[in-house]
Amino acid sequence: MELVLIILFGGKSWYTVAMSALYIVGLYGLLKKSGVPGWWALIPCAREYMLACCAGREPEGRVTSLTSFFIIVLDAGIYLTGVYGADWETIIGAVGTLAVLEVALELILLIYTLRVCGGLVEVYGEKRRWLWLWVFADFIPALIWGWGKKYQPAWKVEDIRRELRAATSSGTAEVLEDGLTVNLRVRTVTEFFRKKILLRDIHLSIPPGRMVLLLGGSGAGKTVFLNAVSGYEKADATVQLGGRDMYREYKKLQYQVGYAPQQDTLRGKDTIYNTLMDAARLRLPKDVLPSERRDRVDEVMDIFGLTPSRTHLVEKLSGGQRKRVSIAAELISNPTLFILDEPDSGLDGVMARELMEELRQIADTGKIVIVITHTPDRVVDLFDDVIVLAKDEKRVGRLAFYGPIDDARAFFGKTSMEEIVKSINAPAVGGEGRADEFIGRFMEVQHA
Repeated sequence: MELVLIILFGGKSWYTVAMSALYIVGLYGLLKKSGVPGWWALIPCAREYMLACCAGREPEGRVTSLTSFFIIVLDAGIYLTGVYGADWETIIGAVGTLAVLEVALELILLIYTLRVCGGLVEVYGEKRRWLWLWVFADFIPALIWGWGKKYQPAWKVEDIRRELRAATSSGTAEVLEDGLTVNLRVRTVTEFFRKKILLRDIHLSIPPGRMVLLLGGSGAGKTVFLNAVSGYEKADATVQLGGRDMYREYKKLQYQVGYAPQQDTLRGKDTIYNTLMDAARLRLPKDVLPSERRDRVDEVMDIFGLTPSRTHLVEKLSGGQRKRVSIAAELISNPTLFILDEPDSGLDGVMARELMEELRQIADTGKIVIVITHTPDRVVDLFDDVIVLAKDEKRVGRLAFYGPIDDARAFFGKTSMEEIVKSINAPAVGGEGRADEFIGRFMEVQHA
């Protein structure tokens, strides 16, 4: 019972428990005023984070939440050491060490609590003298501000459920029987007891035989989008490949998607041929004859010009050859959709161009090829279409454009792909800060 009181209220004395209970009652009302469910006040550590969100101090809330957690762990450790310690010498030594750690954590907690409480004072428009009361007798201002009608916050924490509903648009992309259709409503992650929206409202269809460039500034969600499309990290979305649902039939369709990440996972001690044979054994159906596997490996090596180097060890290859082997391994299963995350990183202009030309040839066989590259303008003539992702004012990845390359130039009023990225990037990173403008304009085009 005493351990439970330590975890819930930070101590086991009647005074500590009583003051903590009053603080929780006050915090319950305060959270509700700020648009946060009041029951968060009952959960240790989480309540510190939610209070910081109400104060507009979310980063500080992460620190106070984690620090409170470790203090609870130390208090519980001190208590258990006293109960189960073998002798007094061991108990005194252990308790002393834990107490020193707790003093350090309490100091960190005090500093960051001051920051959070300063934010609360600003949100409620009160005088700075309230700050010290929040720090040293928090149950008093919590009760007064939480339940007093006179005290109201200047703004409320965004209700994530309303935001998620707003993120789901009524628009949908036309389902293609032989292509890729993406209707991504929202992609979220949970960070420190709250959901964060990474992507929303992305609807597009890509027919076979298209090579598509994926553009966007840092943090716009390009890799997150590709992971959602491939089924590797599911979103609230419907992704259809050849009219079949990627998420519902993932096991059957996973080898219809080739995904070459930026960093390869090749074994250096294997030869090119053995590496691709291993890929064939993993990716081709079990009933494929050994002779057919060999033929497929030979075919893929020819596509990427690897046949003369078939017996070379992977660790001895140049950067360009290693990239080719990594991509070839994904092409073994003859996928319908081919996704590549910066396949030309680390390559010079000539080698990058040659690699992209080989990808163009793959697309011309009826495949869909989607590529991220940070040097798009040197190979842009090889692409059919471009997808542009941008972060809106809430820092959520949105669709700013999808269509032919020339249409993108006209839409953004730019002559190069790098200029397009600059136009949607924030001023803080040297951009023009026009992301919301283009997101809104493209939504109007889609719904026209």
